[in-house]
Amino acid sequence: MNVGFVFWILGKLIFIEGLLLVPSALVGLIYGEYFQSLNYFMTAVGLVATGALSFVFKPQSKILRAREGLAIAGLGWIAVSLFGALPLTLCSEANYIDAFFEIVSGFTTTGATIFREVETLCHCTMFWRSFTHWIGGMGVLVFVMAILSFNDSRSMHIMRAEVPGHQAGKLVSKMQVNSRILYLIYVSLTVVEFVLLVFGGMDIFDSMLNSFATAGTGGFGIKNLGIGQYQSVWAEWVITVFMLLFSINFNLYYFILIGSWREALKSEELKWFGRIVVFAVISVTINVLPLYDSLSHAFRDVSFSVASLISTTGFATANFDLWPDFSKVILVGLMFIGACSGSTGGGIKVSRIVIMIKTAIAQVKKQVSPRSVQTVKFEKKLVDSSLQSGIMGYLTVYICVFVVSLAIISLDSFSMVTSFTSVAACLNNIGPGLETVGPMGNYADMSVLSKLVLSFDMLAGRLELFPMLSLLYPGAWRK
Repeated sequence: MNVGFVFWILGKLIFIEGLLLVPSALVGLIYGEYFQSLNYFMTAVGLVATGALSFVFKPQSKILRAREGLAIAGLGWIAVSLFGALPLTLCSEANYIDAFFEIVSGFTTTGATIFREVETLCHCTMFWRSFTHWIGGMGVLVFVMAILSFNDSRSMHIMRAEVPGHQAGKLVSKMQVNSRILYLIYVSLTVVEFVLLVFGGMDIFDSMLNSFATAGTGGFGIKNLGIGQYQSVWAEWVITVFMLLFSINFNLYYFILIGSWREALKSEELKWFGRIVVFAVISVTINVLPLYDSLSHAFRDVSFSVASLISTTGFATANFDLWPDFSKVILVGLMFIGACSGSTGGGIKVSRIVIMIKTAIAQVKKQVSPRSVQTVKFEKKLVDSSLQSGIMGYLTVYICVFVVSLAIISLDSFSMVTSFTSVAACLNNIGPGLETVGPMGNYADMSVLSKLVLSFDMLAGRLELFPMLSLLYPGAWRK
């Protein structure tokens, strides 16, 4: 392990996080929150000064292999969460563990919160919570690569460790240009949503923070009753559409920009994603219709909830915890499926689910006809055995992490539904679960141990498990 190079990159990451705290401090000044603004400025100065050492002291070797890429991703996300929690502790009543949980939830775009009354928070803290969603959506390290110069062979190891999905692809030959293209698309979609929300009558501050949360598919609410508190049909539909747009592989937007829109629309993962959304919306709408006074209202609430959960955003306009069991089963299923690979969403990912289903069907056919040759294709390409075994290995590790986490969370003596959905919501980076941690609930009553376990789950889920687990493997640290 090239420890020197790993901590050199972490220093640059801390330096940039310090700069990212400045906008929150400025927001505090705008709203006359001078004490809170000072806390954000002081934290920013401290991080910038600490991180600046990485520009003075350079590592002897800049060799970066897969193990260093995993370590940088895992330690990097832990570091930004540890330091990012400091101003939250200083500017709210949250203790450090609660603040750490909240910021991990922010950077991982989970949206699980420990605040019972979010509207009591100062403006700079509300801005920082939502801003962490926006930074974490595309990836903290992708953001660093977009503004700093890295060798392409080294950058790819970092990008593979951070970008969600079973593989990380390059749009262009240069990784730095690749990162900037992704962020250009990301920023453009965010700006368009912001403009549409302002056009619909939402004030500028709320429009900005809700756009941050939607873009990162995070879902931190800035109103106690969520998006439903605005009582705006326009805002609900705008956010519904953009939650789905940010759930799509960003490579497809690049293809559209260069004129290859037909190739983008032929994406098999996109087609399956669309089918799942349509099925969920229709089936749940039919199931909950008796609870509503009109079809249009039911359809709007269901569409919003389905988009929120499959994108792993976690926004809410209705308390779906009160819906029939059939609807709740469908929604919990969406939590596990998640968004598309290469998007800002979490979950297992549609591509993995489709490949696993095709692999299972091929195995059944093989049992029926032992001499037949069964192949699995995805996106019109042959899925080789190494990719299939990799996906099955990922699923195995996923189940193990889920079961161990559930066993620990159950020590809090909450109901099985609360414990199960809290782990599902955090590991899949969704936020709300059911019952105590439902769309109108929070994680405040969880024990310190449970909050730390769920924080690990949020980080592991955002980084696709292996970067976090590799930190626990002694062999990864050997020279």
